[in-house]
Amino acid sequence: MPDFLTIHEIIRQAKRNLDQGSWDYLVGGADSESALRRNRAGVDSWVFKPRILNDVSEVDTASEFLGVPMRIPVIMPPIGSIQVFEEGGAASVAKAVQEFGIMQILSSVCSPAFDELPNIVDGPRIYQLYLVGDEAWMDDIIERTIAAGYKAFCLTADTQTYSRRERDILKRYVPLSGRIASGNDGGGGFQGGQSKMSWETVAHIKEKFDIPLIIKGVGVAEDAARCVEAGVDVVYVSNHGGRQLDHTRACIDALPEVAEAVDGRVPVVVDGGFMRGADVVKGLCLGADFIGMGRFEGLAMAAGGTEALLTALKILEHEIKTTMALAGINSLDQLTPSLVTREQPLAPPHVLGAFPFLAEGY
Repeated sequence: MPDFLTIHEIIRQAKRNLDQGSWDYLVGGADSESALRRNRAGVDSWVFKPRILNDVSEVDTASEFLGVPMRIPVIMPPIGSIQVFEEGGAASVAKAVQEFGIMQILSSVCSPAFDELPNIVDGPRIYQLYLVGDEAWMDDIIERTIAAGYKAFCLTADTQTYSRRERDILKRYVPLSGRIASGNDGGGGFQGGQSKMSWETVAHIKEKFDIPLIIKGVGVAEDAARCVEAGVDVVYVSNHGGRQLDHTRACIDALPEVAEAVDGRVPVVVDGGFMRGADVVKGLCLGADFIGMGRFEGLAMAAGGTEALLTALKILEHEIKTTMALAGINSLDQLTPSLVTREQPLAPPHVLGAFPFLAEGY
């Protein structure tokens, strides 16, 4: 594997390794890809107001999520069909995050299966489920999730039906997640259970099962407050990386109102356009406790599986610590909205806009 020193190099290698269909599946979004671009534009539009003359000789990025120590405030989100990018799939991710010291959320549409993975790689993790069956089917999955030792259970609420991803349609490219969404796997498709999911589903899970519940796909204060009132243990701000409903706000722009509604009662996670250490720090300033970095994860996997992802996380950690130190901050609890402000982005938004040297051939 190449000796990667920057995320730029990891992305360049990922593109070399993937065919066009798999590359577009990784970097693409829904319909016109407006939400995809807005996610990155939103992150770019926040800039720092650094403080000076603070002792930053030691910068602490450690925290705890659902009782699990976290080396940096970053989570590897669920990625459907991640085995498309590297044959080890979720097991390769699990090995990297276990060695590095963070957590992954396992997608229900990837391999190895959720009840097989703990036998391959030990370590704390979360399971994310798409409802492709009835309530009894869901209950059975949750029981098996608990028996397999997962730390939490995650429902994705922004996938009531599968979106139109025209990059994929134009090439007639259908990954595993797309087959399950359309029902071509024989499971009935997302519309079977996902479209019927409601607040009653949340109430049922909280009443029947003793496992922390995460709701992923929150985008407004009202839903965030209702999640907390319903007993949800983690509120996850996401627009599915711009891959579901198009023309939505950037997740980082939805974050402050969600964080205000949650008011510290439960952890807040956000994803959508976060690609660099500076991006992570911006999200933390605006109210998130943890940042999900799905495309970052997928790109590293495509570049070289476990070892490339582990290298990417080490580079990311260095970027986070450097950003904090240069902003005059030495601990996560000092990251507040006072450290950032809005400015006009410098360049047209692009999913890989955080890596300008790609266009220059580096």
